[in-house]
Amino acid sequence: MTAPQIYVTFPGTAREALRFYADVFSGELTLHTYEDFGRSDGPPHNIAHGVLEGVVVLMGSDAAAGEKSVRLDGVKLSLLGAAEPEILHEWFDKLAMGGQIVDYLAPKPWGASDGQVIDRHGLHWLIGYELGQ
Repeated sequence: MTAPQIYVTFPGTAREALRFYADVFSGELTLHTYEDFGRSDGPPHNIAHGVLEGVVVLMGSDAAAGEKSVRLDGVKLSLLGAAEPEILHEWFDKLAMGGQIVDYLAPKPWGASDGQVIDRHGLHWLIGYELGQ
């Protein structure tokens, strides 16, 4: 079974946002413009499709004319146990730069460590791990 993939529509900031995520998570970033795809429903140099492939896969584009952009009320992107603790702390710190820490990535009463951050592009991340797993 294929898992759902994250596809974010940005308000004209897809190039900047996807490059930011490529810096945070590494991986290979591919960007295609509206012009590349022969589309006329947005500015030619806006991103019609971008994909970050690696440990974290994220896809996105700039909103076409009349299309809505990022609004994720009640949605968190979970990276629970997605990497070693040191890497998760590094990702958390990078996502927090220019964003808002909701809950610091730290040990919790139930024994796990987790935290939440809303990055500068509006995505809400839940990052954590359990030691010994």
